[in-house]
Amino acid sequence: MLDRLRAVRKKLGLNQWDFARQIGLTQTTLSMIELGKIALIDKNIKLICVTFNVNEHWLRTGQGEMFGASSPYLKELMGIFDRLTADTQEFLLEMARNLLKKQEKSQGNADSAGPG
Repeated sequence: MLDRLRAVRKKLGLNQWDFARQIGLTQTTLSMIELGKIALIDKNIKLICVTFNVNEHWLRTGQGEMFGASSPYLKELMGIFDRLTADTQEFLLEMARNLLKKQEKSQGNADSAGPG
């Protein structure tokens, strides 16, 4: 998987610093991941896939295409997000985080409720 991670970064024409910054890592951390000294965790895999439109199945297994949206809405959302001011982007991101927390809480309650 580490070779595929490096391949994605190079295909995008990004150095380690630029790639890492876009997914919230330091260049040093990304370097250590690419060298296999630090594990590439699920959270970072998902961030890479969403941020760079990478096919998660391909990144994990090498099967399929390197790029491909995991959601039909992702491309539209990213286009809208890119056109927003930094302040509005921050606000939207906070709203999305809150929605995710509510969804996770709701799903957790549904899972623990069990059969009626």
